[in-house]
Amino acid sequence: MADIWRVPPECWSGLSPQLRRLRRLLLAAVALPLSVFAALAGGGLLGFPGLLVGFVPLTAAALAWRSIGRAWAAWRYAERDDDLLIQHGVLVRRLVVVPYGRMQLVDVTSGPLSRRFGVAQVRLHTAAATTDAVIPGLGPSEAARLRDSLAARGRSRAAGL
Repeated sequence: MADIWRVPPECWSGLSPQLRRLRRLLLAAVALPLSVFAALAGGGLLGFPGLLVGFVPLTAAALAWRSIGRAWAAWRYAERDDDLLIQHGVLVRRLVVVPYGRMQLVDVTSGPLSRRFGVAQVRLHTAAATTDAVIPGLGPSEAARLRDSLAARGRSRAAGL
């Protein structure tokens, strides 16, 4: 277990900055109308001091804006000889180790909004449903490369069983 944490920094790959941009845009699309509504409702009920109620959603959005950046920076993955490592988490760091021989399916998905921002999600399915792993927010070309690489490594490892 100790050698898992000793992966050289240059072996790790991160997520696309477009994922961070997409999530922040969605946050702004929700937070700004909500703060305007809160200010108007507070102003209508409490008068001029009630307009300050609109700052509550803006403050929460500012904190969420920062946490989106920290969560995005915490995601990384590394392809090793025998397995794929996926690490994420800000407060609680999680490391998922997926042996290539255990992979059954590598799935690349991208919804309409994700396609617009040029991001895709790679999902690895294994025999145990609880060990499925996800790498969100890769560029389409990197997601396709990773899918092909993992599928080839999975075939070669499964053939040796």
